[in-house]
Amino acid sequence: MVITTSRRALLGTLTAASITADIAPWGRALAYVQERYEDAPVTLRRSRESRDLSRDRFQSAEIAFTGIDAGFFRRHVRTTLHQAGAVAKLALCAYLLDVGFSDAWNAEHIHQDITKALAYANGTGFGFDCPDMVRLAAILTPYWKWGYPHLIGDPPMDDGGFSPEQVCLLIRALLDRVHDVSGHARLADGGHRHATIAS
Repeated sequence: MVITTSRRALLGTLTAASITADIAPWGRALAYVQERYEDAPVTLRRSRESRDLSRDRFQSAEIAFTGIDAGFFRRHVRTTLHQAGAVAKLALCAYLLDVGFSDAWNAEHIHQDITKALAYANGTGFGFDCPDMVRLAAILTPYWKWGYPHLIGDPPMDDGGFSPEQVCLLIRALLDRVHDVSGHARLADGGHRHATIAS
């Protein structure tokens, strides 16, 4: 018998078996995150449907990132941060779907909280322990504030000193990590572009 500790190999075996399975290799870390955010325990169930939705979210994140990568939002860091928040949410929720969180759970618990999404991802084996990304996630949360500051009186807001170029590099690294751990195809690797972006 071959025993593997690779997350990708474990999840690939479950997908190949075409089953829905309970996955709990990250029990303690996940319990810590749930306690931190006062969320009820969640059972992770991986299925072909969640894998397909995960791939769609990842590709939507890649599409949404193209504008940041091309420099369309570099004139104003607020616009860059708003777009980066949307991309980060799509990417992190793609990962969460891939490990077995339901779309309904993500919608109810994540909202636009990039810090929380990153904590749940890292609590389930994502392994993206980048201090700058943790700091950016806190700045982005909730990311709507960067796109609609007039709704909160247009106050001066702390952008953490991030430049649009730094934001671009961090979000690219986040997308790279989701690709690495999920195995989802990059758009440049033959992924299909969609006309709409899921949120």
